[in-house]
Amino acid sequence: MKLCAIVPGILLGLLPPLLSYPLIKGRPNDTGTNLFSDPDPAYNLPGMPDRCTDGGFDAITLDDKGVMHYFRGDLTWMGFQGPTQRINETWPGLTGPIDAAFRNHNEKNPLEHQRIYLFKGAQVWSYYEGQLVTGFPRLISEEFPGIPDKPDAAVECHRGECRTDSAIFIKGDTVYTYSHDEKPAVKQRQWAGLGTCTAAARWKERYYCFNGNNFTRFDPVTGQVLSPQPLDIRDYFVRCPGRGHAHGVQQNATLMSIMDRCSNRSFEAFSSDDNSRTYAFRGGVYFRLDSRKDGWHPWRLNHNWRNLDGVVDAAFTYKNRMYFIQGSQIIVYLTDQIYIPVAGYPKTIQEEWELPTVTAVDAAFTCPHSSNLYLIRGNKLTLVDLNTRKCSGEDQTIIHVMLDAAMCNSHGLYLFYGSSFFHYKNVEELLSSKVAPSPGSIASHFLDC
Repeated sequence: MKLCAIVPGILLGLLPPLLSYPLIKGRPNDTGTNLFSDPDPAYNLPGMPDRCTDGGFDAITLDDKGVMHYFRGDLTWMGFQGPTQRINETWPGLTGPIDAAFRNHNEKNPLEHQRIYLFKGAQVWSYYEGQLVTGFPRLISEEFPGIPDKPDAAVECHRGECRTDSAIFIKGDTVYTYSHDEKPAVKQRQWAGLGTCTAAARWKERYYCFNGNNFTRFDPVTGQVLSPQPLDIRDYFVRCPGRGHAHGVQQNATLMSIMDRCSNRSFEAFSSDDNSRTYAFRGGVYFRLDSRKDGWHPWRLNHNWRNLDGVVDAAFTYKNRMYFIQGSQIIVYLTDQIYIPVAGYPKTIQEEWELPTVTAVDAAFTCPHSSNLYLIRGNKLTLVDLNTRKCSGEDQTIIHVMLDAAMCNSHGLYLFYGSSFFHYKNVEELLSSKVAPSPGSIASHFLDC
């Protein structure tokens, strides 16, 4: 029979509002068990200045291991609760205060990718794996022609979030975007609406402007302020005694289980897009998988995909578009610099793909460089040609009777059920298999648990 008669899936209940900003900073060895742990006594050593006092920070940046560094005067703090240190203890050859800092993102140039740049006056220092790069310090005008001395703040911008891998420098209300791939290399604009930034940072696809102890989130392309109001850095980015915004969540066991990536609770969808951004969706939140080195954090769906709420049944990408299936409805976003809603959606599955009897799916996936969309319900596999938007061929049976999600990328095809996943080389191997492969742990393989 045609693969056009799909039994509706069961939607989970919607969750209460979730947190919008970092609870704590993730660490490379984070197992997910420290989300609400007690403060480490190292956050304030006797006789040393305290990161939690008024004044904010001169610069903030991630390092090449994904650990956040905070700079104020001649002092620096590493991670969300590390001890106070002198700058030259961590960054040899440099004393404070510094003006700005960022971690370079340039995958086309491995020699510069993941380097840390620290700016002071007319000079810039560059570090990799904790060591000063040969030839530095250099003049800013030599390393970054067209960028003014003594910038107020700097932050890297990744391709897909900006047009190309680039760096954003802020001085007053003037913004300079620097990219080796653009001509001219420097583009200058006015961002008067953003206000003063004494520091800037990127974390988990989000861009933050810091002014004293306050911070706001902004769009790296337009400078538009995305926060409803300024928030205090001491409640979100650093661990301070008596402060924080996560404690109320501990009272909700269901919400805790959803937000704890290592809880072994099942995921409703997985997706990897054309820019290799990989996501796991559970209960109205998502986790970013491909940037795991920068730590982990659950985010509400509408922080990445405007107006998207609730539980996602399936997600996939095709031709720079990301598709979400929720019940019988499809919502589509452009995957250019940011996710932009496509006009005319939501539509029903029947309207989008001319499948008159299809009302819901258990999972869906596309593979790289293919127009084939596969819809899964029970143990049946539906093939839809995304060019013609119609069913293609007959129903095919797979050995898995129940699945939660599916994802296909350059490493193969993954099917997810409960806390386990099953890996196949491709769709052909799945269809020819008589016995399922040995299951793997989603938590350990995908989420570093």
